[in-house]
Amino acid sequence: MNHHDLIAEYGPRETMEYDVVIVGGGPAGLSAAIRLKQLSQQAGAELSVCVLEKGSEVGAHILSGAVMDPRALTELLPDWRAQGAPLQVEVSADRFLFLGKNSSVQVPNALLPESFKNHGNYVVSLANVARWLGQQAEALGVDVFAGFAATEVLYTPAGAVMGVATGNVGVNKQGQPGPEFQLGMALHAKYTLFAEGARGHLGRQLMQRYDLQRDAAPQVYGLGIKEVWRIDPARHQPGLVVHTAGWPLDNSTYGGSFLYHLDDHQVVVGFVVGLGYANPYLSPFEEFQRYKTHPAIRHYLDGGKRLAYGARAIAAGGLTSLPQLVFPGGALIGCEAGFLNASRIKGSHAAIKSGSLAAEAAFAALAQSRQHDVLADYPRAFKASWLWQELHRARNFKQWMSKGLYLGSAMVGLEQLVLRGKMPWTLRHRKADHEALRPAEAFAPIDYPKPDGTLTFDRLSSVFLSNTNHAENQPPHLTLKDASVPVAVNLRTYAGVETRFCPAGVYEFGQTETGADQLIINAQNCVHCKTCDIKDPTQNIVWVAPEGGGGPNYSNM
Repeated sequence: MNHHDLIAEYGPRETMEYDVVIVGGGPAGLSAAIRLKQLSQQAGAELSVCVLEKGSEVGAHILSGAVMDPRALTELLPDWRAQGAPLQVEVSADRFLFLGKNSSVQVPNALLPESFKNHGNYVVSLANVARWLGQQAEALGVDVFAGFAATEVLYTPAGAVMGVATGNVGVNKQGQPGPEFQLGMALHAKYTLFAEGARGHLGRQLMQRYDLQRDAAPQVYGLGIKEVWRIDPARHQPGLVVHTAGWPLDNSTYGGSFLYHLDDHQVVVGFVVGLGYANPYLSPFEEFQRYKTHPAIRHYLDGGKRLAYGARAIAAGGLTSLPQLVFPGGALIGCEAGFLNASRIKGSHAAIKSGSLAAEAAFAALAQSRQHDVLADYPRAFKASWLWQELHRARNFKQWMSKGLYLGSAMVGLEQLVLRGKMPWTLRHRKADHEALRPAEAFAPIDYPKPDGTLTFDRLSSVFLSNTNHAENQPPHLTLKDASVPVAVNLRTYAGVETRFCPAGVYEFGQTETGADQLIINAQNCVHCKTCDIKDPTQNIVWVAPEGGGGPNYSNM
């Protein structure tokens, strides 16, 4: 029974009316909600705002490094310190290392571009920052609905966005309503803001429907994998920020690492691999495990205990990959659009700023009794903002670094240290990440060492620490356009690449009772990183939202 048949039999859906509906309870979505309520209070106007969050609670699906630039937060909530915002560990020192297999060279801080200097920034758990922003939004009167996944965009007869619908609950694997079946709700809005994060499920549909990428370079992504450790107090230095480039990746593969010291003797350690890599034998998860064995890194982790694990794709294309931000009835904000500054490895400040700018444009339109039109003031305000200037200065970073570590580092140094970001040229990405993968016959398999269970780990024990859970008897949220492609193409040509690019052990190849090869999808393991949706070479895998509340439950990520 398909979606429309369910509505025909069990409908009509309950409908709720709002001035603005926001999809996604991360920094961008919550900041937009807060700004809308601030403006309405200042004007003495009534404004109804709703935030939908697919995680079991606000913050449950939020994962980032994270070193946070507080500039946008200070603009939005100037008294954030007095209000108890969880920005408590100020950066105390920066180190940038180039790693060889057993060596490390620290770059003198005087030679570091400004993007790698973090004075005045804070080491944070972005999940906890999001929880705090959620509290501020609710205190202002925003309706925050956690555990509700927006699964469908709703349109007016003229083709403008008029809201979203949440997913049906209690549908079994065969698509039939079970004993606990509930029809999803329709949330109608005069404007709808989409803040799902990188490679959002609905955002991808909007990109195609309105051709939002038409004037931009292809968006490119990185996969960030992160762990939280409690370490030996003697090796802990609150506020220390360490970044590395080089080993274990080869010169031609974009990536790097971060190791940030929080309070309570905790560090966050993570690894980012650009998803434009060519070798199907490469495993970002295994590269991360190898990275932790480097003497400069294991120095901090030896004798410690791993507390948490997670993974998430990040949109790293920068300014030239930004799509059209607006369309009739709505807008893209935060990482949904791709506002992350890859050169700074920071996106939360950009998410907050973009959410605030979109909110201001939506409020101005509502004050003029407009609805379902194009919020042209939002991209204009972005172009006039400090965020545009910041991204414009860094516009070539990912493009240069994708050309190799040494050439990329030299050119980034030239642009940022010598030219101060005022270069007369602009580079553009030429192809999407899935187009970069080459057949396995061009490469030798990579022999990754077995995990030791102390410093390095396997996928399943890692997923366990992410507190991931999905209702088992529900339709698969990792869907295939053509069920024959994984074996006929991915296994035969790319050596089963999905078994390696997934950091959660979702995909494996086995055999049927007749001995034929088959792809097995362990959707229960999915941490919603979106890597499969991005890197699958035939774009045959399509990630769709599972039942609300499913997925990881990050506590301090």
